[in-house]
Amino acid sequence: MLISIVNGVKIYNLAAGKAVPDWLNDKKRKKILKKNKELLNRTEIIQDLEMPVLSTNIVLSPDQNHLLVSGMYKPRIRCYDLRQMAMKFERCFDSECVKMMFLSDDYTKIAMLQQDRHIEFHNSTGYYFKIRIPKPGRDLCYDYRECIMYSCGASCDIFRLNLDIGAFEDSFVSEREGFNACVTNSELQLTVAGSTEGTIECWDSRASNVNVVKSFDCTPFAPYQMNSDLDIPAITSMKFKDNLNLAVGTQTGQIFLFDIRTNKPYTIKDHYFGLPIKTLDFHSTTNEHDLVLSLDDKVIKFWHRNTGETFTAIQPEKDLNSFCTIPQTGMVFLTNEGQKVQPYYIPALGPAPKWCSYLDSITEELEEDVKDNIIYEDYKFVTMQELEEMGMEHLVGTNMLRAYMHGFFMDMKLYSKAKLLTNSTGFEQYRKSKVRQKLEDERTNRVQLLNSLPKVNRRLATKILQKKEQAMASKSDVKKSNPLEDARFKAMFENPDFEDKH
Repeated sequence: MLISIVNGVKIYNLAAGKAVPDWLNDKKRKKILKKNKELLNRTEIIQDLEMPVLSTNIVLSPDQNHLLVSGMYKPRIRCYDLRQMAMKFERCFDSECVKMMFLSDDYTKIAMLQQDRHIEFHNSTGYYFKIRIPKPGRDLCYDYRECIMYSCGASCDIFRLNLDIGAFEDSFVSEREGFNACVTNSELQLTVAGSTEGTIECWDSRASNVNVVKSFDCTPFAPYQMNSDLDIPAITSMKFKDNLNLAVGTQTGQIFLFDIRTNKPYTIKDHYFGLPIKTLDFHSTTNEHDLVLSLDDKVIKFWHRNTGETFTAIQPEKDLNSFCTIPQTGMVFLTNEGQKVQPYYIPALGPAPKWCSYLDSITEELEEDVKDNIIYEDYKFVTMQELEEMGMEHLVGTNMLRAYMHGFFMDMKLYSKAKLLTNSTGFEQYRKSKVRQKLEDERTNRVQLLNSLPKVNRRLATKILQKKEQAMASKSDVKKSNPLEDARFKAMFENPDFEDKH
């Protein structure tokens, strides 16, 4: 178990540490556990919570008793019974699972959108039915009241599949080229989809008209990103908090919080990575913190809904794909490009779930020996050399920089602007140095003089040659050699970093 502190919030990585190989027999396994304290003290809350290569999606059943995870390779899903803290079943497919969802309170009804344009349905015993959609799909959503499943993708239409009669109904029509995400609000009977052109389209499922009833344009609120070459911030993820509040994530790394009664977001949050927002969710803590959770490839951020201030963040080593939280608890599961699904426990978000309540007592014991690994969120660590390269050394001593170890912490927004302004000059200097180095290499290849002194450490080279000549003078049968050509000491007389200035 690895403990870190981000913005004063303790985060427990429950999957950190070494693992015992599965192919070892019980005798060797026990022997390794006795000798290795790190393996002995590891925490494994759910057995076999992993995939052969990587994990892609993760969802929690409405009754909060089952966890469904998809991964590769071979494409498969695994269902875990949280009360037993073990895997319940595993099922493999011929095509990768793009999206999946529970249609019932437990694991008995599951729907999966696959990459080969099929929606596959499973029940408690296994495969039940499969239907092909007209265009490749990117997202699924389900209206529990109307018993209609919506699918959006590389098409201007939102396909409607009536699960009660088992047939397609008239598709919702739009003028957009395609959609990346869709959600439904069963209370308002409203279907919302985010397009590749940065707009949000809304349809009323009660009306006979299949045209758009309302549209939001997010492009005026997306600031320029230096790491992104995209002109239009496409919508990549969406999530309803209640009947009025809607969170929207873009391809350029921004999140907009809308009151659907207005066209302007009341909160804007930026990840500053320029990466697409993959998953969004809302979470209310026991301390009455109203938080929004947003995930991209690099980080999952927890931030306040009304102010946009960062509460805490998790940035693992491997790229992230999706996440899932246990409501009213501090448990978070992350799927990533590695084999293990990463479970994290954050006591500030809430208590441990009932099925692993022992985590509270374990974390209390670890607090006595914890060593703080402090990370400042929304700040960038820079050295004095980096400040000079950006032309910002005059800020030393001001409140714009905070001294820390061998450098300073700088606000991420200020760093992004400074880096953007110095990118062009930095590349020009790099290009000139490369040209200068190439010309010097060509010049030295044309003119080579034996026993010539190098440019670096000339005095040292002179002494070495004099001693070598004196030693060789007494032995006439020994051939003369140049010690400066020895490969072991070659860098000392060529690289200016080894210059002896004393």
